[in-house]
Amino acid sequence: MSRPSDAQSRAYYDDFSRGYERGRSRGYHALIDDLELDVVLPLCEGRSVLEVGCGTGLILERLAQRAQYACGVDLSSGMLRMARDRGLEGVLGSATALPFADESFDLVCSFKVLAHVPDIGSALAEIARVTKPGGQMVLEFYNPWSLRYAAKRLAGPQPISDGRTEADVYTRWDSPRAIEHWLPTGVELEGFRGVRVVTPAAFVHRIPVVAPVLAAVERVALDSPLRYFGGFLIALLRKR
Repeated sequence: MSRPSDAQSRAYYDDFSRGYERGRSRGYHALIDDLELDVVLPLCEGRSVLEVGCGTGLILERLAQRAQYACGVDLSSGMLRMARDRGLEGVLGSATALPFADESFDLVCSFKVLAHVPDIGSALAEIARVTKPGGQMVLEFYNPWSLRYAAKRLAGPQPISDGRTEADVYTRWDSPRAIEHWLPTGVELEGFRGVRVVTPAAFVHRIPVVAPVLAAVERVALDSPLRYFGGFLIALLRKR
């Protein structure tokens, strides 16, 4: 598909913001958020933290409870409005042109966002730029080596709001090897974590007997040899 402009992406996420949190406090979506937080929360204690693509602030709110300072940046004013309603600090901006000075943050994280950035090289360079020397980056990608990728290919684009589907936003899939290729100079890969490794489709987490078993397996798989097959692949990086 053609690459959308920032204005087109902004309109997509402004529309998405109105129903973004529907059903996210339980089941599959809550599990995914919890697994991501299991990775990043221990790293943000007492540190300055930036979330790139903070959306409505669901993740940022929990980071702010542990960090010395936490800030989010997002392309969508609709998403940011909801984050600010939570009392969070949010700045309007793009992942490829972050509105912060060099070496501003101890930790930069991003979840479910970089997969929708066409110019991934520029985004990673910007994230590295605003990270302090010795600081860490916790960045999530969509992984083609996963059940989630197969399910998306089979199901096709799903609706996200009235008149819009997932096809209306650019989506990329980066394998562990591709992620290593995209890393800017001076950034080292420390490891991967895998989220949504064994879940074949989100709806199975609505099945009472199946859901708790899958959730337990997903927690074990997060840092197991199976992590490389997570539908959401988290790269743990450090700036030299």
